[in-house]
Amino acid sequence: QVHMAESGGGLVQAGGSVRLSCAVSGPTFNNGAMAWFRQAPGKEHEFAAAITWTLGDTSYGDSVKGRFTISRDNAQNTVYLQMNSLKPEDTAVYYCNDLEGNWGQGTQVTVSS
Repeated sequence: QVHMAESGGGLVQAGGSVRLSCAVSGPTFNNGAMAWFRQAPGKEHEFAAAITWTLGDTSYGDSVKGRFTISRDNAQNTVYLQMNSLKPEDTAVYYCNDLEGNWGQGTQVTVSS
């Protein structure tokens, strides 16, 4: 059973930066990729970024492209999301996901204007 634990969220001013971490335990290489999603109040889950464990290939949602960077540390089984130039509309709960239906508990990011 895959377990994911997110950390690093908090309150930040617009234009600031935050780095989220997702520590993964269990069979992490079943599908070879990890992703970050986010959910703002009253909205559906939105794809933010994904990365493959082996080659580190990345993909990003249009709303975060150029501002967010996903990375991974294979030795630590940890995935990161570096978020720069934050906007109030980035306010959401950010979730780690293994693209096989497993989710972390989420971490809140609030961006004040």
